[in-house]
Amino acid sequence: MKRFLLSSLAAALLVTSAAASAQANSSTLRIAFADPLSSIDPQLNNHAGDRSVSLHFWDLLVENKWNKLQPGLAVSWKALDPKTWEFKLRPNVKWHDGQPFTAADLIYSYQRARNVPGSVATYAGYLRTIDTMSAPDPLTLVVKTKIPNPDLPLNLASVHIVSKHVGEKSNTDDYNAGRAMVGTGPFKYVSYTPGDRVEMVRNDNYWGGKSEWEKVDYRYINNGAARTAALLAGDVDVIDKVPASDIPRLKKAPNVTVYPYPGLRVMLLQPSFREGTNQYITDNAGKPLAKNPLLDVRVRRALSLAISREAIVSRIMQGAASVANQWMPKDTFGYNPDVKDIPFDAAQAKKLLAEAGFPEGFKLTMHVPNDRYPQGPETAQAVAQFWTRIGVKTQVEVVPWAVYSGRANKNEYAMTMLAWGNGTGEASYALVNVLATVDAKKGLGASNWGHYSNPAIDKALDASTAEFDEGKREAILRQSVKVETDDVGTIPLYHYQNIWAARKGLKVTPFTSDRTVAMQVTKAAK
Repeated sequence: MKRFLLSSLAAALLVTSAAASAQANSSTLRIAFADPLSSIDPQLNNHAGDRSVSLHFWDLLVENKWNKLQPGLAVSWKALDPKTWEFKLRPNVKWHDGQPFTAADLIYSYQRARNVPGSVATYAGYLRTIDTMSAPDPLTLVVKTKIPNPDLPLNLASVHIVSKHVGEKSNTDDYNAGRAMVGTGPFKYVSYTPGDRVEMVRNDNYWGGKSEWEKVDYRYINNGAARTAALLAGDVDVIDKVPASDIPRLKKAPNVTVYPYPGLRVMLLQPSFREGTNQYITDNAGKPLAKNPLLDVRVRRALSLAISREAIVSRIMQGAASVANQWMPKDTFGYNPDVKDIPFDAAQAKKLLAEAGFPEGFKLTMHVPNDRYPQGPETAQAVAQFWTRIGVKTQVEVVPWAVYSGRANKNEYAMTMLAWGNGTGEASYALVNVLATVDAKKGLGASNWGHYSNPAIDKALDASTAEFDEGKREAILRQSVKVETDDVGTIPLYHYQNIWAARKGLKVTPFTSDRTVAMQVTKAAK
């Protein structure tokens, strides 16, 4: 019996070892990701999860990696004059169905991306300065802008290119059903199960070279603890947005490597600037206030001063973030080093509330998605406690992202939470999408959920967009940071670290933003 047990144990160990070895040598990559998908239509919504998936199937005209523009579908570009750009395109690029890629696909793509039905986070802001487009030949695109725009190549580095011959007869439902999933990217579409996963296979004819992964199983697991458990159990190979509380555990695991990197993503709170009553702002008796107190800058300053960011970073984020005093992190283009850290000053916060006419405070409801931002609900609860201590009695309502994004976009809430990715690595990205006065026709303010509006910010965006001198443009952006900070258009909390974890033998290298894609994962050198 003893010999039998030993033999059985040995056999089990051999099977486990063989399974681990087989997975280590597998050409299938299994990724568990945190950000929900609204669609696999690459031009519908500028959401983190959507964009990560899109990068597998669809290319960009110009790529922004490691804060540097690099050739994509364009091999070169130049300004012919302040309002004219010429892009020379990569030859011999094929769509997944074998059709040739040409400049006509670019013109169609940029026209489509300006107005995709059903979008709640449009890409139109990146295209707002384009006046006309033409194709002198199949491998040349000429773009004329309404105003001088030195950042046009950077703007276009955010808009995925879809095929004209398939796209013209397709809508978002066709993309989600797989019928229109014909890209030029490194992987080909296999299947999409909403709320579960996207499956893909390698594009062996990709212009950028074959991936070492023949298949990718891209699986949605929104719960952080569940992602960690899946990695430790060997069900997946890579996870993103590792919960801060799981980092010590994963670092001790013998078959796991943790990859933390400084991040660009900032956690912001967005006050509503809507006039009149709001069901989520009441007096202490529960009666809606006739005037929105958040319109008073003294109230906004009070709310900002009442928060101990250091406490949230150390206790909620457990050090996996850094305190933020503006939307860009240090050492990035447009970061303003003259902006001081926001102190934790409850006494001054109470004084400001009294000056604004609220010595006894008021009641406020903050909304936050439950399936979107790591430690988002926990952060909201901590903020609510800080605000309650100064008399702004705050409760937190946690709702699914599918509900939250639509209602927040319509400015229906009083206080919202936004983890903004700063994906271009410079300050104008947030100016266009988060801080500019909302203008759907121009594609401005797509993620400006509180409908903040400041003429000085709009003027700074216009000036920085048209300024070709890099030093002058950065000075404009830095001044816009000072203007927004003084006005408390948003309430910055912290900048996330980007944290991935992978099974031993794999290496994760980030791009500029916090996207999670198979192209970031390689087999580590032995």
